[in-house]
Amino acid sequence: MLFNSHFFILIFLPIVLFIFYRIGGRGHHRIAVSWLVGASLFFYGWWNPAYLGLILVSVLFNYAIGVALGNLHFSSVREDNCPKIKQRLKLLLVFGIVLNLGFLGYFKYTNFLFDNVNFLTNNNFNIEKIVLPLAISFFTFQQIAFLMDAYRGETKEYNFLHYCLFVTFFPQLIAGPIVHHKEMLPQFGKASLYRFNYENLLVGITIFSIGLFKKIILADGIAVYSTRVFMASEAGIELTMFEALGGVMSYTFQLYFDFSGYSDMAIGIARMFGVRLPLNFNSPYKANNIIEFWKCWHITLSRFLRDYLYFSLGGNRKGKFRRHINLMLTMLLGGIWHGAGWNFIIWGGLHGLYLVINHLWRYLFNDFYVQNRLLLIMAGFMSRLTTFAAVMIAWVFFRAPSFSGATRILEAMFSFNNIVMPEGFKNRFNNIFGFGDILSGWGVRFEVMPYFFGTDEAVFLMLLLVIVWFAPNTQQFMIRFRPVLQTYQEEVKQWRFPIFQFNINIIWTLSVGIVSIFTLFSLMRVSEFLYFQF
Repeated sequence: MLFNSHFFILIFLPIVLFIFYRIGGRGHHRIAVSWLVGASLFFYGWWNPAYLGLILVSVLFNYAIGVALGNLHFSSVREDNCPKIKQRLKLLLVFGIVLNLGFLGYFKYTNFLFDNVNFLTNNNFNIEKIVLPLAISFFTFQQIAFLMDAYRGETKEYNFLHYCLFVTFFPQLIAGPIVHHKEMLPQFGKASLYRFNYENLLVGITIFSIGLFKKIILADGIAVYSTRVFMASEAGIELTMFEALGGVMSYTFQLYFDFSGYSDMAIGIARMFGVRLPLNFNSPYKANNIIEFWKCWHITLSRFLRDYLYFSLGGNRKGKFRRHINLMLTMLLGGIWHGAGWNFIIWGGLHGLYLVINHLWRYLFNDFYVQNRLLLIMAGFMSRLTTFAAVMIAWVFFRAPSFSGATRILEAMFSFNNIVMPEGFKNRFNNIFGFGDILSGWGVRFEVMPYFFGTDEAVFLMLLLVIVWFAPNTQQFMIRFRPVLQTYQEEVKQWRFPIFQFNINIIWTLSVGIVSIFTLFSLMRVSEFLYFQF
């Protein structure tokens, strides 16, 4: 079941909401939680009921290990850090993590491993194609974080029903955010959660509608351009620079609005139930460097990789060289997490390299100050443009099905000696002091392009660029209502123009209603979210 389907929007969500508040409002909190867990499992099983057993086994196993870790940690503290208990504590944690990673590795990486073994050894080991269960990467990482927190003594509550809801809560089950036990369970225990609240409903619907608009109108609207370019490259068709650049930019915005839209919808749905999810997406294309980018893109995954992998490797505590090695290893593993393929490993490696360069730059030029305001503005613009270009280049490997397809696109993007533009551009450029003829004189050709037609695509891309660089994001738009669970101070900065902030009044309510109706009428074809494949 997809958030952007008529069945979910018009049938499933209203029914689940109505029954949850009907039960919870009468004081039957355990039954209301049970209903929400059951609805979440129904939501998960909609794709393939066979995998319901997998998530249930995962929940039961990790809950049992987590409780045992919590009890052992309490015993070790009570007995003055008894070495034997601490050793058992570590062994139990390792056992839990290994089984979780083995569970994930079997489904996600077995086929990839056998394909590479066959290639390297020139053998033909046959293994049946293993279908990746939906959301396995997300609920596995979420429960590993729970085990780590239990090992450290940071987990305070072990209510089984609340734990089941923590793992299976359908707004964030499929593609995140990856939430922490300590962020969610205190909310499930509040009596106010089970009482219907008009403000929560209106705020949730507004955020959901914004996300739905991003997905259907913006992400799916630009997807057609990126798809045909990457398919052509995969088929070995030679592309022009303009076609390759247009296709890569299209995918860059498609992924942005697809994931941003999903994140908004997840936050909006959770808010309808009175639950605040942590921030997971915060205008990453406004970042002026790669370090900032990873503080804003898939924030909860970055947090997990930092807290449970980067710090475990030593972080920056063992010198600058070791820090750079740890950064690279963390990003390589982050790439592998996204998918079983060499292209994802290359994508992760590129971002690891970007981060190392970024840290070296800061080290070399940390004391370099510019007082001239114009130079500061120009430097900021160039930093943002450079970061955007670096991210866009890395997305080529993220999107292309094969390494050869990715390299063909990159070669076309940088083929400056063979510049071809859409045929319709020449007349438009000639209206600007005959600029089209001047370009022709410089060797630029104007031809019909089968994969990037011209003006409409270019205008759409420029519009999307303006939105991601200059428009307020959803959290800034809804800041008066604290739309997310802010984990860190100043995650969401106040937008400079208060007029663009949502308020509960007739004008904003009608505006949201019009956008929602327009988006629903535009919902002709249901498409999956891109992060569902991970």
